[in-house]
Amino acid sequence: MASQLRQWCMVWAVVVVVLSWGGCVGAEPQVPCYFIFGDSLVDNGNNNGIASLARANYLPYGIDFPQGPTGRFSNGKTTVDVIVAELLGFDDYIPPYSSASGQEILKGVNYASAAAGIRDETGQQLGGRITFNGQLRNYQSTVSQVVNILGDENTAANYLGKCIYSVGLGSNDYLNNYFMPQFYSSSRQYTPEQYADVLIRQYSQQIRTLYNYGARKVVMIGVGQIGCSPNELAQNSQDGTTCVQKINDANQLFNDRLKSLVDEMNDNFPDGRFIYINAYGIFQDLITSPSSYGFRVTNAGCCGVGRNNGQITCLPLQTPCQNRKEYLFWDAFHPGEAANVIIGSRSYSAQSSSDAYPVDIRRLAQL
Repeated sequence: MASQLRQWCMVWAVVVVVLSWGGCVGAEPQVPCYFIFGDSLVDNGNNNGIASLARANYLPYGIDFPQGPTGRFSNGKTTVDVIVAELLGFDDYIPPYSSASGQEILKGVNYASAAAGIRDETGQQLGGRITFNGQLRNYQSTVSQVVNILGDENTAANYLGKCIYSVGLGSNDYLNNYFMPQFYSSSRQYTPEQYADVLIRQYSQQIRTLYNYGARKVVMIGVGQIGCSPNELAQNSQDGTTCVQKINDANQLFNDRLKSLVDEMNDNFPDGRFIYINAYGIFQDLITSPSSYGFRVTNAGCCGVGRNNGQITCLPLQTPCQNRKEYLFWDAFHPGEAANVIIGSRSYSAQSSSDAYPVDIRRLAQL
């Protein structure tokens, strides 16, 4: 009996050691903080208090999210939610700028705003939004607070240099600008090649501002296949399934230049690490081989109105589809949680050599 008791005690001691060791590993995220800049693909509530049509703080948005409708344009998690909370090891999601305060800003802030673009006029037909320039101004305000909390600029710079900065804009500069000639003149001013050049020139200056305010590990997320969204299929696809090629071609022109910009930034700022995430290519896989990823419907929103559930986006209290994991798109424009999990996972740990360049987020965190 005594020997059995000793054996049980030894087993229990091993279990306690293993559990406590595992708890320590889980408690420490791979980077101290994560800052997010973008549009409705990653907005988590910044537009809630803004006079804008681009808002998602109502059901059925958030129907599968533990906190319900928060302002995320999804049934559940966004790509950055997946990367931050599940893959980088943070114990919670990054708070929106609209509510972040005090010490919590040291873990990062989400500045993203639905309808925002690289260009200031982008998305203005939808009402209020925080443009990328506005998001940068908000970040500069955060940096001042970080300096106050940490005591001096050198300590703050050293701290911010270890954080990851996720930047994903450009979609609205096409969707809610270039390909909306009834509201914007850009398509009459520029060819698609010229427009991509103009966007990247401005983007380059904006990323330099981010660098000047402490960013050293920057993730540049390419534009996805806007021509395959239910909204574009509803308006411009004859059969409702064939993607709109002229839009996708324009998106690829932007992405090619964005990848070159990553090279340029790495060459010009040797103490910085800039990477490119090929959202377009990852999305291409989901559309080409949907069944491999569990999707059955790729050309219609789970929630929406009209052709492809894409002519009007998801309305308040509308009943969405039941089989949400089988739909690539949640609404007229945005992927559902199931797709976001795949895109986020492949951004963090590249499944294909083309997913990330020159390294993925997992490797960036280690540099």
